[in-house]
Amino acid sequence: MASPDKDLVPVLDKDGVRLTVDDAIATVTLTNPAKRNAQSPALWRALTEAGRQLPGSVRVVVLRAEGKSFSAGLDRQAFTPEGFDGEPSFIDLARGSDAELDATIAEYQEAFTWWRRSDIVSVAAVQGHAIGAGFQLALACDLRVVADDVQFAMRETSLGLVPDLTGTHPLVGLVGYARALEICVTGRFVTAEEAVNTGLANVAVPADQLDDTVRDLASAVLAAPRDAVIETKALLRGAQDRTYEDQRGAERQAQARRLRDLAGVGD
Repeated sequence: MASPDKDLVPVLDKDGVRLTVDDAIATVTLTNPAKRNAQSPALWRALTEAGRQLPGSVRVVVLRAEGKSFSAGLDRQAFTPEGFDGEPSFIDLARGSDAELDATIAEYQEAFTWWRRSDIVSVAAVQGHAIGAGFQLALACDLRVVADDVQFAMRETSLGLVPDLTGTHPLVGLVGYARALEICVTGRFVTAEEAVNTGLANVAVPADQLDDTVRDLASAVLAAPRDAVIETKALLRGAQDRTYEDQRGAERQAQARRLRDLAGVGD
């Protein structure tokens, strides 16, 4: 894929992650196409740092990847005795205490959590393979626009592991328990057509239209007042955890805040 942010000065550019900001739109790009944007602890730390460096002016964050694949998932070097240079191997981690292992996984998860912050709308532009950690990174975003060649797969269970990078909650929310279970335990590919039909993706387009489609979606999000978008996102994000009556109450409270704001009346 072409790089729509190539002419912008990067806010961050390290360990396979580049962050650029163009007014209200930030773009996070995975930049290691030679390895199909395989993921590592260093890349996860860079993603976490990208989230922390977002200026307050940013309303939409686009996640994209260079090359033919969005992300082939965890770099298999993680499973070797040597692991990554300067990093404990997964074998070393397994030998640590429960508390140490839990803290390490929690640190890795931070790269996947900030995309759902209430003050931004995140959009993943996904082409080619999005496997394992790559699938979960796409799931971390609020919205997904996919190329017609996309192939999602959750391969952790097939390797004797479980998906642990925050992907299970959004997956079940999007496609339901039964389909999520089947996708995870079989490790099969989910194509663009199924992704759209099940709600996993918002829209599928030819690969050469992916960037333009995401740009149009970002513009549509920016057309609405920021505070209204923030309140609406919070309402929808919390809906699954509320009863019908609690959701009614949350709607009333949010609308009261918006009406007072529009009328210039303080709380």
